Amino acid sequence: MIDIFLPAQWFADWTTYDLLGIGNGTYLGDAVNFFIYDLIKIGFMLVAINYLMAVIRYYFPMEKVRDILAKRRWFGLDYLFAAILGVITPFCSCSSIPLFIGFMRVRIPIGVTFAFLISSPLINEASLYLFPAIFGLKVTLIYNVLGIILAMAGGFLIQKMNLEKYIDQSLLTPPKMNDSLQKDSNGKKPGLKKLAKFWWADGWIITKQVFPYVVLGVGLGALIHGFVPASLVEEYLSARTWWSVPLAVLVGAPFYANSIGVVPIIEALALKGMPIGNLLAFMTAIVAVSLPEIMILNKVLKWRLLAAFLAVTLFAAIIIGYVFNAIG
Repeated sequence: MIDIFLPAQWFADWTTYDLLGIGNGTYLGDAVNFFIYDLIKIGFMLVAINYLMAVIRYYFPMEKVRDILAKRRWFGLDYLFAAILGVITPFCSCSSIPLFIGFMRVRIPIGVTFAFLISSPLINEASLYLFPAIFGLKVTLIYNVLGIILAMAGGFLIQKMNLEKYIDQSLLTPPKMNDSLQKDSNGKKPGLKKLAKFWWADGWIITKQVFPYVVLGVGLGALIHGFVPASLVEEYLSARTWWSVPLAVLVGAPFYANSIGVVPIIEALALKGMPIGNLLAFMTAIVAVSLPEIMILNKVLKWRLLAAFLAVTLFAAIIIGYVFNAIG
């Protein structure tokens, strides 16, 4: 599979190890390399997705899509569609936020939107492609099906809590099109150049408001990624008690890494005989929740909605841990 962000990784490597002269494999080198790469990746996605959503809002009647999702009885299929969309867009927890914001700006129901936000990092390229070789087909199937069910249930629960008022409305109001943009003096539609400027202005509104939090969040994630020793993680994941799963979730939640970066650690710990439920709960907490993600979402969500999202997601990670400790 082609990695479209490979040039960003090359640039991060060159900047860290050649330009700055920081040693490869050192704590500082890992932290700086992580910061440069993820800042480029998430920044690019933030700009690109906000621009794309501006184009979509212009050409497609998103209000009708919203009304269809909100007023018709879908019997849970809308949550399933959102969860599956999260599966086929395997972003890390921070990278999925721009698309999540885009959905909120076109007024997709809040529960459906959160079903996507939960499933996108939870069901990922690692759980789809790497799990069969590490844990076998049984674990892979149960994990992915359970992840989709929990994402749907989490979105449904947040919808029922009626927390829409705790979204920052200033980020959800796109600029209005003036008359000159809709039609010129001859009654013709505006040209592509004028539209491109409008789309850029529309997308840039949210980009400039959220990007400082991306910088802070990625910076914090880089410090955790580079300076927290692996031995500390191993110590807390080896316990075989009822409280080991919640502890694994709490230990994993502050970390920030994508699934591919976590899997080698999980595989190494699994070979040492550590409980599979503890390991999967730890991995789920890392990929679905992180301090950088919380810092970015804090700009978009007020604390009550943010707390509800964290509670639902962490509880889902705990359920995954207990299920696999019971069957493993």
